[in-house]
Amino acid sequence: MNWLRSPGALWANGYSVIRIFLGITLIYHGKEVFDAKLMGDYGKWLTDLHFPAPAMMAYLGKGSEFVGGALLALGLFTRAACVFLCVTFLSIAFFMGHGKIFMEDQHPFMYVLFCLIFLFSGAGNISFDSYFWKEKN
Repeated sequence: MNWLRSPGALWANGYSVIRIFLGITLIYHGKEVFDAKLMGDYGKWLTDLHFPAPAMMAYLGKGSEFVGGALLALGLFTRAACVFLCVTFLSIAFFMGHGKIFMEDQHPFMYVLFCLIFLFSGAGNISFDSYFWKEKN
């Protein structure tokens, strides 16, 4: 029962597994960038919401999800990817949605919270960031 009270990590790589899974879910949502009809529908929706350059914004948002998800899954440039993903999902929750983060807009806001965790804490052990930029002693 001591493991329940321990402040240390139970499994050091669990953090990386969560990051990889988050990246894969973002790739799944972002792959819509390759569907021209769906992107046209998103562009029309953004036009109705009075977004500037709605078609470009639709592609930027979905492209951010796809590329940001790939970078998260790899653990490469994790903090930079998280900045772009936070901006994307805050826009979805508060400008495209109604800012009701405890009701209908909680899905994009949860992505913001996960990205903030990785923005503040880094990619973890299993990542290209760790491999390329770890200090060698």
